[in-house]
Amino acid sequence: MTTALITHQDCLNHITPGGHPERVARLENILHTLGAPKYNALLRVDAPLGSDVQIMLAHPPEHVAAIKDAAPLSGSCALDADTHMSEGSLQAAYRAVGGNIKAVDLVLSGEATNAFCAVRPPGHHAEHCTPMGFCLFGNVVIAAKHALDNHGLSRVAIVDFDVHHGNGTQDLVWNDKRILFCSTHQMPLYPGSGAAHEAGAHQNVVNVPLKPYADGSDLQAAFVDTILPALAEFAPEMIFISAGFDAHRADPLANLEFTEADFAWATQQLCEFAKTHCQNRVVSTLEGGYDLQALAASTAAHVSVLMEQG
Repeated sequence: MTTALITHQDCLNHITPGGHPERVARLENILHTLGAPKYNALLRVDAPLGSDVQIMLAHPPEHVAAIKDAAPLSGSCALDADTHMSEGSLQAAYRAVGGNIKAVDLVLSGEATNAFCAVRPPGHHAEHCTPMGFCLFGNVVIAAKHALDNHGLSRVAIVDFDVHHGNGTQDLVWNDKRILFCSTHQMPLYPGSGAAHEAGAHQNVVNVPLKPYADGSDLQAAFVDTILPALAEFAPEMIFISAGFDAHRADPLANLEFTEADFAWATQQLCEFAKTHCQNRVVSTLEGGYDLQALAASTAAHVSVLMEQG
């Protein structure tokens, strides 16, 4: 058994304007770091293209059509002040969806113990009909609904430790009692959602907002006191991780004080839970992280823990 690393060169063709934090170099640095000999045991898989049908597990047809219509044939366009598309963005977004679907298929078939999707654009800010926060499609939610609808699972959980609240994930799962969404995030901060009282239509959303300058001890408290008990009560059959590394102390977009060791600890906790309760089933996908060195180091720590379990 092993850990799958799922990515695609097309994800490097999503070009954002100069100075934009969600840039090609993010993925380049991650892939360079994961190319070191210590990661030779990874099962390296090209992300297939996702399909419209798969995207519509989470988004309505009009959202898919709007993203397709917005995609430029050359140059770039802005969907909002933060979210941009270049001529390679649509293909990259479909690879991000397809990579997450492939990760689910590999893990549930037993071909991999767990998987990490090194893809972009990210997904956790994309709402039902609204691309935002660098995100076009809700990659992780699409994968979670694929596991439920096409693999016969009845309950899955998504855990998000990105520094920004996954408003899109929350929006996409709000009315789905089969999915538990748990999030730690800085508050106040973009996008402004994620208060503890936001609990979902079926009490299936657990938000643990953290104050600016919270550190690893606060992350541990959030997991031990709230998130791990919520997971145990919900009893998911699979764990999905929205792995954003912008809560790192070096990240320029926020003010939390996590280190690589903190991300490794959180990953370990989720893997141990999955080993005990979910037949080891874990699929993780890249979200944020904008200091290149901290991003690469944090991703490496995260993947190393996945490999230890795989």
